[in-house]
Amino acid sequence: MLSIRDFFIYLFIMAGVTYLIRALPLVIFKGKITNRFVQSFLYYVPYAVLGAMTFPSILFSTGNLAASIAGLITACVLNVGAGVLDSPPAKDVAYVLYCYLDIL
Repeated sequence: MLSIRDFFIYLFIMAGVTYLIRALPLVIFKGKITNRFVQSFLYYVPYAVLGAMTFPSILFSTGNLAASIAGLITACVLNVGAGVLDSPPAKDVAYVLYCYLDIL
């Protein structure tokens, strides 16, 4: 059983780690990033990370891979009409999905 004291120790450690992860980039990169390659890389990183975290959970959420892929295809078809998949970040996420399915 976890005691109250241990709970608060773990809580403060997690809060400290979370704060460091968010505060260190602000301290390290004080000036504006002028390198175009670094700017474009940092622009697309959140989309790639989101895709890498989301697609495995989409594909394995039902326990049936065929049903999950059918649901994913249905969602993609419905989003095409809204023009969501035409944006560059969506194309990057689609590429991550393609690479992930190629691994399977």
